[in-house]
Amino acid sequence: MRGRLWIAGLAVAMLLVGPTAFAQERQISLAAAPELAESGLLKHMLPRFSLKNSIRVSVVAPDAAGADVRLLAQGEDGGGRAVFARGAVTYVLIVPEDGAPERAEFTGRFIDWLQSDTGLNTVLAFQPPEGAPFAAAEAEAVVAAAPAFDGDAREGERLSLLHCGRCHVVGDANRMAGLGSTPSFPVLRTFADWEERFTAFYVLKPHPAFTQIPDVTEPFDETRPPPIIPVTMSLDDLDAILAFVAAIAPADLGAPIQHQ
Repeated sequence: MRGRLWIAGLAVAMLLVGPTAFAQERQISLAAAPELAESGLLKHMLPRFSLKNSIRVSVVAPDAAGADVRLLAQGEDGGGRAVFARGAVTYVLIVPEDGAPERAEFTGRFIDWLQSDTGLNTVLAFQPPEGAPFAAAEAEAVVAAAPAFDGDAREGERLSLLHCGRCHVVGDANRMAGLGSTPSFPVLRTFADWEERFTAFYVLKPHPAFTQIPDVTEPFDETRPPPIIPVTMSLDDLDAILAFVAAIAPADLGAPIQHQ
């Protein structure tokens, strides 16, 4: 069984915060190669790790001092643990000797996750908008597994109606509700990136302004209170919603319009 997935994104719990936030609990710093952020991989990958493990990852510059772990292009010395590749470049994990021992457990969980089938499949499932796709570091091809969710789908339906039904049509239960400017859940299920949209919904506008997930999102800015009643949910709640959405039949939008 697969646990909670993560990610869109680094904006995403991928929370791109500065080094001053490293002292917070259940958070590690990742010094990553700039091209990984530019490709969009980190925004896709890190939120998924965070939702699964309740550990936030802050991305810093490749040469930042005190980083808990580094994800960089492999050098000529071949050092580091190879995790994936892109074209002729292999990316490796390196654990600096000056890492904080109090975060060693969290760092280890990130390394284990990225080297696991779940972590690798998360990387392989990402489709960069430009350039070559990511691949396994080994020569043999690895096929990304289809997403699976082990949350309570029935509870996910209840939570979706409670938290999302004020704006979205979730299903027949509230088909006359929702806002006309927001897509329904069945319509969202037709999108190729529906999993990413739902997994990291809380960083996609307008959700950050009124959504809180403990241990994942930052507290609201006291100078900018939520414009509506806040939505507060746990990682288990999000897992249940993902299980519910995965079981929804995509809307039948008909054949594409043919242009003469």
